Amino acid sequence: MATIQHQREHYIDWIRVLAFMVLIFFHCSMPFVRFGWEIKNEEHSIVLDRLIIWLHQWRLPLLFFISGVGVSFSIRKRSVLSFFGERVIRLFIPLLFSMLFVIPLQVYFERLQEKRIDESYWHFYPSVWTFIPYPEGTLTWSHLWFVVYLFVFTILLLPIFYLFNVRALRIWKQKINPFFSHPLANLSLAIPFILYYFTLYIRWPAQGSLFDDWFVFNSSITFYFFGYFLGDLSSFWITCEKYRKFFLSVSLLCMAVLFWNYYWAVNLPKQQDNSLYLYGLFDGLHIWSTILAIIGFAKRHLNFTNPTLRYLTSAVYPFYILHQTIIVSTGYYIVQWNSPIAVKLVALILVCFLLLFTLYHFLIRPFVLTRILYGLKPKQIKLNEKLAYVEQV
Repeated sequence: MATIQHQREHYIDWIRVLAFMVLIFFHCSMPFVRFGWEIKNEEHSIVLDRLIIWLHQWRLPLLFFISGVGVSFSIRKRSVLSFFGERVIRLFIPLLFSMLFVIPLQVYFERLQEKRIDESYWHFYPSVWTFIPYPEGTLTWSHLWFVVYLFVFTILLLPIFYLFNVRALRIWKQKINPFFSHPLANLSLAIPFILYYFTLYIRWPAQGSLFDDWFVFNSSITFYFFGYFLGDLSSFWITCEKYRKFFLSVSLLCMAVLFWNYYWAVNLPKQQDNSLYLYGLFDGLHIWSTILAIIGFAKRHLNFTNPTLRYLTSAVYPFYILHQTIIVSTGYYIVQWNSPIAVKLVALILVCFLLLFTLYHFLIRPFVLTRILYGLKPKQIKLNEKLAYVEQV
């Protein structure tokens, strides 16, 4: 049976890096849209409203899927228990550190803008150690809910990871490999996501709170598992590349329907009716076909490496940890400018990237302690193109 060779798949690195850059743009835009966020501009942009609601549909599903692919590649070269130990170090330690020392700055500026406090950060910060959860207290995982979910998913799926290390199941997987040679087979994997819309979307709206977030929880763990399961099925990836234009056409068709009925007016379904079923059908299909199209075009055009990619592959996780705190703390001042939204948005993006690169390059990347606290390996290791792909979250 044909299988994916154990070499670094550079297009996966590119997808991850570009997806995180989209995430940074997304959060830089949040002060300027109507949806609730930590800090807000007095005016909002209807154009950004529409763009953000579209990006929100597929950006995190793509990241959960790519994280699952990373598990598939990473677990090939170690035992399941060794893999889990690495996940504890690279997910739980940065999460705990960030909740105590990085994210509180977001809460501080949010409450400053709401005029709930009028004190310096140094007077505010000790409230973290009362361990009272947000919003009553200061302790929150905020945007790192993504890391929380990844960690929980890893724990829940460990038995499955172990089972698929058994030779008999590995052989079975390769026997079903030809099934994914047809584009409709790949597309059919959208069915679970459509059903989640039909059954969970209204009752369990997105929270990011883990315990009462069943629509996002079930969707996300499915994307994560699909990434893991499909990671070494070569026909899936070949089909994504071969039929990338078909998947893009499906995505664009669904997007047209969604914009016409829901996104343009920024009006999503709020009750269990025919509008929800239409939305669930097209949005579930749209998200999955978008992921398939991105994979296909990336595999065709981005399967190469260069110094920029090697640098950014390590940088994206610290960037993710820091970016929202930087956006909130600098955005608090930028939204007070007497300037158009476009000027404020561009300024916020530039300041965010400037601070991210500065902090990463000079404070995080060179030192063992900061590398561990921000989810990197303790030592800088030069990437070798013959090494297996290793997940970077």
